[in-house]
This record gives sequence, C-alpha cells and structure tokens, in this order.
Amino acid sequence: MINVFHIVSNKTWTGAEEYAYGLTSHLRHDPDFYVEVVCRKNEPVLTHFRRLEVPISILPLKGITDLDSPMRFARLLRKGRNVVHVHTFHDAFAAVMARRMSENPNTRVVMTIHGITTPKSNYIYRKLYKAIDHYVFVSQMAHDVWMNAAHGFDASRASVVLDSVMANPLAVPPIDLRQRMNVEPGQALILYHGRLCAEKGLDVLLQAAAQLDKRTYRLAIIGEGKRKYESQLKGYIVAQQLVRNVSLVGFQENISSLIAQCDFGVLPSIEPEALGIANLEYMMQGKPHIATSNGAQREYVDDGKNALLVNPGNPHMLAAAMKSLIDDPAMRQRIGARAKADFDQRLNYDIFYQHITGIYRKLFEKK
Repeated sequence: MINVFHIVSNKTWTGAEEYAYGLTSHLRHDPDFYVEVVCRKNEPVLTHFRRLEVPISILPLKGITDLDSPMRFARLLRKGRNVVHVHTFHDAFAAVMARRMSENPNTRVVMTIHGITTPKSNYIYRKLYKAIDHYVFVSQMAHDVWMNAAHGFDASRASVVLDSVMANPLAVPPIDLRQRMNVEPGQALILYHGRLCAEKGLDVLLQAAAQLDKRTYRLAIIGEGKRKYESQLKGYIVAQQLVRNVSLVGFQENISSLIAQCDFGVLPSIEPEALGIANLEYMMQGKPHIATSNGAQREYVDDGKNALLVNPGNPHMLAAAMKSLIDDPAMRQRIGARAKADFDQRLNYDIFYQHITGIYRKLFEKK
C-alpha cells in the first residue's frame, strides 16, 4: 500500500486542481493506494473534492515562511510509504519540510510542472529542486524548456507524461446552449472555454468572429476572468454589433455537456500552452477544434486531420479556419472522428493514470 497525498492550495479551480481531482478520483478505487487531499480552506476547491468522499486535511499552506503547515502535515507522514504529490513550488516547500520533520525515510515528493517555466537560480530554490524526488512534465515542450535551463539537473528524475481528461468529471445539470442562444437550424454553434484573459487570445477570436457572416453561427464564450477584462470584451461585442452572435456565458462546471452540444471549438491562445488541456476535451468527445500552433499542441495535433492549427494573434487566418468548419459539416465530422480515435489510442485517461502510478511505484524500488 502506498499513501498518496495531493496538496492543492490555489484559491480558485484551475487546471492543477482538475489534474489532482482526476488522480484522486481514480486512486480512491485502486486497492494498491490510499489517497488524501491537503488543501487550504477555500470553498470553491473544497466543494469539488468533498464530492469524492476522501479524507481532506485543511492547512494554511502559506509558503516558505509557514512552519505550522509542515509541522501538522508531518504527523500524517510518520508511518508507511508515502508519496506527496504537489503542483506548485509554493506547496513543494511544505512537502519537503514535512518530510524532514516526519523523520520517515519512506516519503517521496513528486512535483508536476503544469506550465512552461524555467528554474530559479537562487540558493533556496536550488536546495528545493534537489529535495524533490521526481518531476512530471505535462509535455515534451515543458520538459525541454526546463531542462535546457537547469544545468546539472539529473534527467533520470524527470518524466514526460501527457495529461489527459476524464469524461464528465463534475456532473451537474447542464444548460441548453442552443436554446439559450437561439441557435437556428443550419447555424454552427462554436464554443470557447477557459480563462477570460488577454493571453488566451479572446480579442483575436472576437476580431475573427466580426469577419464572419453573422447569419451562419453563434459563439458561446465559457469562463470567467477579471471584471475589467470582461467589461472590455462586452464593449467590443457591442461595438462590432455581435450581440446576437456572441454570448459570455460565464463559468460552468459541467463543461463536458456543453462541448457535446457544440459543432466545434476554438482555442486561440497567444501565449504558448504547456499542453492545452481544453484541446483534449474536444478530442475526447469527437469534436473538431481550432488551436494555435505556438505551444505543445503539435505533440498531439495533426493539422487538418484531427484539428486545425492557426498562427497565434492572426484574426484573418482564424476567421478563415472558422469559416471552413462552418461551411463544411462533412469536414467537421471527419476531423472529429479522427480526433476521437487519436484520443482513445494515445491520450485516454487510463494511459495517463498508469504512467503516474508507475512513477509512484518506481520511487520505492531498491536502487
């Protein structure tokens, strides 16, 4: 039996929380593992994890200056074989200190790096990096960027495990997008879902939408962001006379049901994606989608076959790709079917889960 503790300390529900949620959901049914969640007292996060009915330890998790959290967490690590899986370096400090305080040599710390980042060079972080037993990178691109900057880093302590998604992990009653947006027969329902922020390229998406024939589509934008940015988006929608075509739907938990209702998705990120988890959500459901080509998307997207790729920040190219999918339902069907097949063969959650649990087990093999 291996005890697995997932530490999540973000105040809002992000990709890291979704990652930990999926693993926790599977680990609780695996007889080889015991699983527990460690998090802050943040109701948006706690509400989700409580649905899994697993033990939850609530700690302050305030970072390197917080000694109370590792002291309390160390009590959970004093016996058995333990894996502490963290998702930010902020939480890695607590994990490493708790292991030392527990005085249990059979505790390992695993860190998943969810973004494209480089190591810091100061003394404290260098000590932290050495104390982490294994790193998981969500794409080859994320791995290469880190390793190229991490001089002297032991490559055997790092693995690339492409992330995956589960079918409907947060099942709540869905909304009827087609009815809500008054989608008429023959019109394409287009979906964006994710954070509402400039780096996701939403201004580019709206510029592209303004170039399309307004009689042919409806665009639903799912997610939330800072109030100022949302106001800017609303202002642009009004200025470009897109009120009947574009709706800011807000945050929705049951994104799987909304993807199932759309004809295709658009993910026009400007900044490079470490993986692009939203892309996989369309592929899992056999939906075509348009993505930008500036991140790890090329590791699983075959342009023109299981999705369409466009250059970031190019509204004209994006509009042309959107028009091609609006005008050609057969093309949508063909790309969606290939996306589903590729997901099932290479990217499904069982493959991801076996890779991660294999890392957990390997950490306790005798060297």
